[in-house]
Amino acid sequence: MIEMKVAGIALDAMTRSPIVLLKDGTDRRALPIYIGQDQAKAIIGALEQQKPPRPLTHDLMVNFFEVWGMKLEKIIIHSLQDNTFYAVLCLAQGETKKEIDCRPSDAIAIALRTDSAIWVMEEVIADASIPVDRDADEEERKAFRDFVSNLSPEELIKRAKFNPENG
Repeated sequence: MIEMKVAGIALDAMTRSPIVLLKDGTDRRALPIYIGQDQAKAIIGALEQQKPPRPLTHDLMVNFFEVWGMKLEKIIIHSLQDNTFYAVLCLAQGETKKEIDCRPSDAIAIALRTDSAIWVMEEVIADASIPVDRDADEEERKAFRDFVSNLSPEELIKRAKFNPENG
């Protein structure tokens, strides 16, 4: 799993649909997730630390957690099926831990309100992420190609002999 942060909300240029954009810690990969208008407002409200005069739905959920002594440990966006993302809320109440199925947009809105970690399974990132820093990606590929091109069979044998696992 890879921990990600909310980079912001964008609008799809063609459909004008809101997209929440998650980025990894290195700002090398971004995961765009299409969401509804209401969820976009809820996420923006949390990002801007707005406090509504009365609790909205996500605020109400956080209030339930607090009253019942539950802690949102993290959310996990765990799969992508037929262009639909799936997530869970990972809650703890004392020693009891539970996972609750949740739309990613709602999970993100709640995670932002509770300052909880947002995790995404690597398979989801591999399937749906977009590169952000193409120059850094190319630099990494070039360094790997250079490393491999400079290895000789003798060097590999030497390295293998010094590997503690090879005894």
